[in-house]
Amino acid sequence: MPHSKPREKNLPVTPPDNELAVFRAAVADVIPASPVPRVLHHRPKPPAIPIQTRRDEKQVLVDSLSDHDPWSDGFETGDELCFLRPGLPQNVLKKLRRGHWVIQDELDLHGLTRVEARMAVGAFLSDALHAGHRCVRIIHGKGLGSVQREPVLKQKVRIWLMQREEILAFCQARPVDGGSGAVIVLLKGL
Repeated sequence: MPHSKPREKNLPVTPPDNELAVFRAAVADVIPASPVPRVLHHRPKPPAIPIQTRRDEKQVLVDSLSDHDPWSDGFETGDELCFLRPGLPQNVLKKLRRGHWVIQDELDLHGLTRVEARMAVGAFLSDALHAGHRCVRIIHGKGLGSVQREPVLKQKVRIWLMQREEILAFCQARPVDGGSGAVIVLLKGL
């Protein structure tokens, strides 16, 4: 093998003159091809996904169901869950207690943490409104499985429901509907 001189970096490699002359002679009669017309296919844009809107709605749901109880400032309530939106007649609450409205859907919070329950209640109420339900049941439990054998979620559910404008009234369920372990909620109509 003949020993060649090392090339310097970044220098173009040129063929020897005789090879270049042979190539030029071979391609002397070549005519460049005319350009082929190309069709540009426009791909449809993917559907817009409102990511920020979804984040905002999720945050509003979290913010709308805080644990702060504005109604407990100076008010003492009994053990029974009971609420009537101001301006509504008392007979609405009486009818709700007597089972006047048919329960159209229910949510069972057994086994959920406070955070999970808050998210579940918010999503459930939104879904119920969109479905056109007027009366729903939320089962929060009697607290028999809790550490101090007291219902942990009962007061939380009360607080969360009172903060929602679409809630007209709620009360403890009749014994046949869950008694002190559930609450019957009356929603605004659409």
